[in-house]
Amino acid sequence: MADILTPALGESVTEATIAKWTKKVGDAVKKDELLVELETDKVSLEVVSPADGVLGDIKAAEGDNVVPGTVLGSVTEGASAAAAPAAAPAKAAKADTKAAPAAAAPAAAAIDITVPVMGESVAEGSMGKWVKKNGDQVKKDELLVEIETDKVAVEVSAPADGVLSIAADEGATVTPGQKIGSISGSGAASAPAAAAAPAPAAAPANTGSAQVSGQASGAKNETLSPAVQRVVGENNLDPKAIAATGPKGNITKADAIAAIGQASAPAPAAAVAPAAPRADQPREERVKMTRLRQTIARRLKESQNTAAQLTTFNEVDMTNVMALRAQYKEVFEKRHGVKLGFMSFFTKAVVAALHEIPAVNAEIDGTDIIYKNHYDIGVAVGTDKGLVVPVLRDADTLSLAGIEKGIGALGKAARDGALTMDQMQGGTFTITNGGTYGSLMSTPILNAPQSGILGMHNIVQRPMAINGEVKIRPMMYLALSYDHRIVDGKEAVTFLVRIKELLEDPQRALLDL
Repeated sequence: MADILTPALGESVTEATIAKWTKKVGDAVKKDELLVELETDKVSLEVVSPADGVLGDIKAAEGDNVVPGTVLGSVTEGASAAAAPAAAPAKAAKADTKAAPAAAAPAAAAIDITVPVMGESVAEGSMGKWVKKNGDQVKKDELLVEIETDKVAVEVSAPADGVLSIAADEGATVTPGQKIGSISGSGAASAPAAAAAPAPAAAPANTGSAQVSGQASGAKNETLSPAVQRVVGENNLDPKAIAATGPKGNITKADAIAAIGQASAPAPAAAVAPAAPRADQPREERVKMTRLRQTIARRLKESQNTAAQLTTFNEVDMTNVMALRAQYKEVFEKRHGVKLGFMSFFTKAVVAALHEIPAVNAEIDGTDIIYKNHYDIGVAVGTDKGLVVPVLRDADTLSLAGIEKGIGALGKAARDGALTMDQMQGGTFTITNGGTYGSLMSTPILNAPQSGILGMHNIVQRPMAINGEVKIRPMMYLALSYDHRIVDGKEAVTFLVRIKELLEDPQRALLDL
């Protein structure tokens, strides 16, 4: 027997997701024949058969996360797939004899449902709501439960056909490899036995089985995972109109995201008057914090307790940036396929200022200071579940269009719950824009272990003294929170003034001034 192993995934890639098995258990395979496709956050990989034989076992189902060296399955060398059809008539003959019920009595061994690897540095998760109940009949690859971590949500599917037995309740804390349930083959085995019985009493059971099967087939787009439900609900998608590519015809998160751009604009919903509060409605409600919310709370408090945080303010006249944007926004969108926003200008200004004041792009590690020579900018994004900060890599190498496309893709992935671990780690500086919600001024909290975070705010028309005259200008307050242990006040003020200068006179960046 030859094991099918997860290959090396490339530098800095620690895990992959099983995308699709091209063969089923019992299928004949040839050496070097494609068996399974793996997807990572960077590349797609193909895993081939290590030998001629029969695919004897699949240990990692589609959608599971695996790491290099994980056993995905096995190939029974030298076996022939023809053995299975040959055995079928013999089994059928036995089914016709009186000894058939006795032969069918032994139940197949239960298959454990375990918590998959949830990503680097993720040690535990919380059980979400089980889609199926204890004792329900389930199909292989059918979604059973979603496990929520402080960074991502992981879907767990049935490893085989059979009857579900639940071992971990909703809300329980679980770790990778922990058993959370099992699938018993006894329930699945009883259905064929009942169907094969010639007695008339078996007919109703067979009819019921057919109805269940039909309902499962017709409901493939209705049993959606929580992650898919969020994408469908937030974008007003019709599940029946989404092309499903997942196992057993299920809709995957990728299917739902792909359907967003294809969906036509829905008709505006009629306004619904808010329901009057019920007399028996409780005055307060206690709700358990999600793991993401717990992580946000813990990290923000740790940041406040660790760093010597201080905030300095300035204001920027947005007249020239707004004029430049208004002049070129249409031709920019036609040329690059993305709208020209303010974030690209701010990102460019931040990167230029970081070059000049490297302490703001550094971090403290014990008694050492680590100066970063790369510029990976975190962009704070508010989602329904809480605040996340995906990272725009190597922002210093990107054009305005590249920055807008990168930020747009990260923001969409954040709102859809599709961010990967790699996309949320390793930032060197963060930008947060409270102005999108109408904030006039704030003191942002550092995203540890970073030493600086820039707060953007609402653009407000205000009277300003310009060359001895009062003029109305579009003004924005800027806030820079920094770690005073590593960044001196002079450096922080100089950094913020540099951003102000580049935004008020964008041509300075072109002239490298």
